[in-house]
Amino acid sequence: MGCSNEGLSGGKPPKVFIEIDNERFETTLGTYCWSESRKGTCVDTAGPVELLKDKTPVKVKPGETISFIIDYEPKPNESHVVQISNNNENEVMIKNNSFTAPMQSGVYYYSYGIWWIDEQEANVSHGDAFYAFVLEVN
Repeated sequence: MGCSNEGLSGGKPPKVFIEIDNERFETTLGTYCWSESRKGTCVDTAGPVELLKDKTPVKVKPGETISFIIDYEPKPNESHVVQISNNNENEVMIKNNSFTAPMQSGVYYYSYGIWWIDEQEANVSHGDAFYAFVLEVN
């Protein structure tokens, strides 16, 4: 997918928070491509498990709702969540910018990928970013 020269503001992707029971937690920005003022930047990082090895997991209850909060306009128009547990990766369904914590106890790593896809030009992205966070279900 190509990056457009139109660009987005801010120099790099916005912060993304997860919200659980009205409490916000920061996510960790990973790999991204960002286009601002006709200048594109791409940064490649380690995957979620490696990025978060020194982070304390956010504690959640089984089945609790986790929401994504992005204070940025325009909002991204495509997103995907991948859950990583015991070296297995599974796509997680997002509905209304939220998903549900697993029912089984354990530590789960997540990669939240978002894209700002051009509305007029097919296969043109103004930016994309991956955010990582870790949950502990108990």
